[in-house]
Amino acid sequence: MISNRESARRSRMRKQKHLDELWSQVLRLRAENHALLDKLNHVSDCHDRVVEENARLKDQVSGLRHMLTDLPIGSPYHDNNNTAIAHRAESSSSDQSIPTSSVDLLL
Repeated sequence: MISNRESARRSRMRKQKHLDELWSQVLRLRAENHALLDKLNHVSDCHDRVVEENARLKDQVSGLRHMLTDLPIGSPYHDNNNTAIAHRAESSSSDQSIPTSSVDLLL
């Protein structure tokens, strides 16, 4: 009978130890879940900002393309064939070429 009681006591101790380990695991997993949710929210916010910035930049590109297509043909930045002028002026004091306009810098 004493052996039976001792065995039951050991069994209750094992169960209690297992229950304590499970509760410890629950607390650890809850903390990990909370950290992952925070990280997900942060990434989601960053994604939203990037999507907004991308839309804004696409609008800017569209506006700039529209401005380029609306440039008059007689503009000093275009020749008679409606292509960008790529001539460079030469300095009279040296053989170095210098750009004559901002369009030349882009070419």
